[in-house]
Amino acid sequence: MMLRASVEMQGGEVDLNAVTKAGHDAGEFIEGSAQLVAFAEAMVEGSPADVARARAELIDRLGAEKFVRAAGVVGNFQRMVRIADATGIPLDGVVMALTEDFREGLGVNSFDGASRSTELGAVGRLGGRVLRKLSNTIFSLLPKLSRGGGTAKDSRAS
Repeated sequence: MMLRASVEMQGGEVDLNAVTKAGHDAGEFIEGSAQLVAFAEAMVEGSPADVARARAELIDRLGAEKFVRAAGVVGNFQRMVRIADATGIPLDGVVMALTEDFREGLGVNSFDGASRSTELGAVGRLGGRVLRKLSNTIFSLLPKLSRGGGTAKDSRAS
């Protein structure tokens, strides 16, 4: 959700299906998205040869510095997911509500760990829709506020 909001805030679009569907490109706004996904998949499920090939393609596309950052993200994510899976941590109600609109489409609800999260009732789904609209509105205002585009900054000065 944060990625999509961040990209939309900057006037771009992102296809989150790239995260779960091999060969799917996230869009122009995320540089090297196909190589990033291929590298992450190779790190999780690939052979050493797959990792070497994906690493070389990613370095070729983004350069060594961005590759190091991507490798750090993959490693940290792996660590967090393994801890969450090992301890059986479910998604909390707020995360369930905020992500309902894309979890099913991405196939996240079919992951083993998804069974530990409690499905939302009608009130939770309605609350999620309201929270998503509210958060999208807030995210769309952030660039204006950070550039001093009027609103909060000006009202404090007077």
